[in-house]
Amino acid sequence: MDTEDIVECLRHLGFEDEKCIQAGKYKKVEQNEELLGFLRKCRCTLMDEMHESQRKVDCMDLMIHRLEKNS
Repeated sequence: MDTEDIVECLRHLGFEDEKCIQAGKYKKVEQNEELLGFLRKCRCTLMDEMHESQRKVDCMDLMIHRLEKNS
């Protein structure tokens, strides 16, 4: 992937410009280990957000189940 692809992908994933630019800087100067570590941290952020969303969905499912049970 080139620098523009990485920056665009991170933007598409909803990361702030500051993080996108930092990833681009790592790529431009070929700091691949730093870039990989950075991307792994970004992945962890996405996983945390996904788990939080899943908890919300589970709560919604429980409310729906209880309402259906009482109807």
